[in-house]
Order: sequence, then C-alpha cells, then structure tokens
Amino acid sequence: MKKRVIWITGASSGIGEALTKQYALKKDIALIISSRRKSELERVAAQCKPKKEIAVLPLDLEKTNEVKQTVQKAISIYGHIDLLINNGGVSQRSLIRNTDFSVFQRLIQINYLGTVALSHALLPHFVSRQKGHYAVVTSVMGKYGSPYRSGYCGAKHALHGFFDVLRMEHQKDGIDVTLICPGFVQTQVTINALTGDGSQLGQNDPATANGLALQPFVKRVVKAIDQKKWEVTFGKKEKLGVYLKRLSNKLLHAIVIRSQVR
Repeated sequence: MKKRVIWITGASSGIGEALTKQYALKKDIALIISSRRKSELERVAAQCKPKKEIAVLPLDLEKTNEVKQTVQKAISIYGHIDLLINNGGVSQRSLIRNTDFSVFQRLIQINYLGTVALSHALLPHFVSRQKGHYAVVTSVMGKYGSPYRSGYCGAKHALHGFFDVLRMEHQKDGIDVTLICPGFVQTQVTINALTGDGSQLGQNDPATANGLALQPFVKRVVKAIDQKKWEVTFGKKEKLGVYLKRLSNKLLHAIVIRSQVR
C-alpha cells in the first residue's frame, strides 16, 4: 500500500513545525516540509520522533515564478501527493495610515498569491489522480477584521473566497478542501509580524501569549483534516466573533473596538 504523502508549507516554525511533528507520529505517512529556511527545516526533520521519512524542500512563497518547478520536484520525491497543507504566511501589526503600500503588497503576495500559485500548480496532479486534499490555515481574521491587521485580514479573507470556489469546481474530481481558522495560538507569529515599514515587530502580545496551547491545537487540526471538514474555527473568546458577525456586524464592530487587541 502506498504511503499517504503530506506536504506542509511554513514548516520551519510554529503551527507548521508542530504539524510536522504530529504527523511524524503516524504510520504509513511520508512528509515533505517546506519554508524559506532550509537549515530550520532540517532541524525540524531531525527532531521528529520516531525517525520519519521526511523530505526537505525549500520554498519561498513570494517567488511565485518558481512554484511550478517546486511542485514538480515535490511530486517526484514520492511519486504523488495526497494532501497539501498551506500553512506558510506572515502576520501584520500596523495601522493603515502608518503602513507603506509595499507592506500590503507583501502580505498579499505571501499569504494569498503564493498559496494560490502553489495550489494551482498542484491542481493538475490532483485532477489526474481524481483525488487530493487541500488544507489551508487561514485565521478567524479571514472571517472578520481587527485593527492593526488590515492587510493580513484582506489576504486571509481572499483565501476563503478562492478555496470555496476551488471546492465547488473540483468536488467532482474527488478534491477536498479544509479551511482551518485559528484565533490566537502560542507561536512566534506576532514576533515575526510586519510593521508599517516592513520590519518585524520583534515582540509578543498578551493575546498571543495567552492563546491556545500549540500541541493540543495541532492535534485538533489533524483530526479536522482527517475528517475532511470543510471549515473549522479554533480559539478562545475571539472565536465568538465568527458567529457574532452573522448576527450583527455593528455589534461585532463595537466589541472588537472595545477589546483594544493589539
């Protein structure tokens, strides 16, 4: 029986690293892990216990012109791919008026266009096999907005629109789509977030520091993917905003403003 091949982007830290280590515990799975930093990918692969068949494949989501070649390399490693977990991305912490337009462009290029380019390039492989699964780590910020995250929210909202349509168009081809919408999770995402001039924030915030514990969270993510859920939301009180928006945009607006989350 062929092993189930899982390709994880953004695997050098945070959610992607934790997902890699969680899937490494499963039998009959081969992993491909990607991010810009090859040395960090090699560190993650070496730390997986028990020792697992893990292929390291560097990938820069900003370089969309290289994506097709990377997809062909990924397919050639094990001969096929069953699941692509689109997890690579970057966050933002800056007010709109203080943000260079180039920062918005980067957020769209990495979080949206890079993910779309990779998924689009892999699509013919999934169609030819008449099966395949995309899991996309978006955010509760793909469902509603919050100050200091304008460009990030825009990119995450866009992912929902694209992958909802991909599911509609290719369900007939045996292709599944799972949208993962986390709230605050205890990772380095805020520390690495882009500020208004494009530099990294370099510090954490209380909401992220007190967010969901990473390991229990990724276990729930793996379960949702295995169950081929269409969309699943994780979080503490910020999760409620997804449901509140359906009730009243004005009420959600007032609550988010009062929360003063940075």
